[in-house]
Amino acid sequence: MAMQIKVGRHGGPEVLERAEAEVGAPGPGQVRLRHTAIGLNFIDTYFRSGLYPPPAGLPFVPGLEAAGVVEAVGEGVDGLEVGQRVAYGTGPLGAYSTERLIPAEKVVAIGDKIADETAAAMMLKGLTAQYLLRQTYVVKPGDTILFHAAAGGVGLIACQWAKHLGATVIGTAGSQKKADLARAHGCDHVILYRDEDVPARVKELTGGKGVPVVYDGVGKDTFVMSLDCLRPRGLLVSFGNASGAVEGVNLGILAAKGSLFVTRPTIAGYTSTRAELEAAARDVVDVVGSGAVKIEVNQRFPLAQAADAHRALEGRKTTGQTVLLP
Repeated sequence: MAMQIKVGRHGGPEVLERAEAEVGAPGPGQVRLRHTAIGLNFIDTYFRSGLYPPPAGLPFVPGLEAAGVVEAVGEGVDGLEVGQRVAYGTGPLGAYSTERLIPAEKVVAIGDKIADETAAAMMLKGLTAQYLLRQTYVVKPGDTILFHAAAGGVGLIACQWAKHLGATVIGTAGSQKKADLARAHGCDHVILYRDEDVPARVKELTGGKGVPVVYDGVGKDTFVMSLDCLRPRGLLVSFGNASGAVEGVNLGILAAKGSLFVTRPTIAGYTSTRAELEAAARDVVDVVGSGAVKIEVNQRFPLAQAADAHRALEGRKTTGQTVLLP
């Protein structure tokens, strides 16, 4: 029997409840995985709260990211074998479990250089950083970029990667401790958003020009601020809702602030085919394996204490990566 964390009704962390289930044998195109580490991500809280409706409705097992070992292989699966170490970061939902069935096309093999906790912590956030920096806006040497929540899970990966790509990286953070962490992970400048005027400081750092791109996973609280940091015809990449969803936008504001562009991308939109997923995952594995991007797991919770992990994440008490351990 597998231990799972289930959501039977939408709400706060208290709706995460422990359960048991029989996993069974993999069907055609599936593999059965024994999880060794599970990634915690802000999107998990969106599914739990109901901001994002779970595809199959209630109840459901949350979690989109984990590392593990292949325990059994279904009919028609090529390229994976029993005992192989693998990871995934794009779901489907169901990672909060000791074992699970998953489509084989969703998992990728991890090399010997990548530890289990690292793999579980890097896939969803690493794939997110990959599509943000390498596809949505292609960061080039000499670019100056702004990344909100630079000390967060995606931020620490993305800022290191952007620096590796030759960019000047401006980050925002909510405390001096988080600012120091961001500086140690690629940020050239960190703005304390609670104490400083972020757009004014960005203009100061860019000689009055603004930046060509802002990466914003915070959402409602930073939307207008982010627009005000852009140069004319700049791009706001709004990829998350940590402070709530952006709603009721008057498109005229984009004209008034300089013929700006806004996109709301998702990881699913950039990894919709096996080829896209493999290419993005290979990019992540390569940059982490090279040491250019370091994945730091700063919090660990037993899987049974997933509710405590959600409270810490939503309370902004975490830095870097957090994993749940079966």
